[in-house]
Parts: sequence; C-alpha cells; structure tokens
Amino acid sequence: MYTITNLAREFKLTSRTIRYYEELGLLHPKRSANGSRIYTNKEYALLRLILRGKRFGFSLEEIKDMVLLFDKDRTGIQQLERTVVYGEQKLEEVTQRIKELEEIREEISLLMVDFKEKIMMLRGENI
Repeated sequence: MYTITNLAREFKLTSRTIRYYEELGLLHPKRSANGSRIYTNKEYALLRLILRGKRFGFSLEEIKDMVLLFDKDRTGIQQLERTVVYGEQKLEEVTQRIKELEEIREEISLLMVDFKEKIMMLRGENI
C-alpha cells in the first residue's frame, strides 16, 4: 500500500499530477477511514505504465484507452491489439521525425561549411 506522498516521491511527480490521473480515471485509489488515498500495487503498476506511455509520446487519452482495456478483457488480447495499433502509429511518427531531424542536421552542416568559408574569405585567408 502506498500513500500519494510515497508515489509522488518515488516517481518524482507532484501529488497534483497523481490526483489529475485519478480525475481522468486512470487511477482508482482506495480511501482510508480518514479519507486519505491509499494506492495498491495495481495503481503502482498503472502509474509506471502511464509514465512509460508518456515517455514514448502517447497522449493521456491513448494511455487511458490502452491501460483500461485490461479491465474489460482479462485475457489482455484487446489491450495488446490496441497497443500495437497505437505503437505502429507512434513508430511511424518517430520515423518521420528522425527523417526530419536528419534533414535539418544535413542542412546545418552545409551552412556551417559555407559560413566557415565565408569567414575565411572575409579575413582574406586561403580556403
């Protein structure tokens, strides 16, 4: 069992972020007699999945869609199928972004060569 403070500290999040995930329906903590949130190992694992999804660039809506499918289908098949669909989309986005970054890198490299030659020319140095 974990308190919100324990989870926030362990995952380097604010308590507000964890409460926000609860508001979105991603986490469902139990309540103690005094009303404090109590998180189980299930919420701990869900929080890890949420953060992994965010690190991979998935939206919270996509993460929610993937994560909560397990509650509807305990075989995990639907969850895995949805994850594959989203994963393929994300992989295509990443591939496209890498291509764009490589083009930017090439353009910057060419500009740097041009700029260095111009500096040498302006200084009257041989190229």
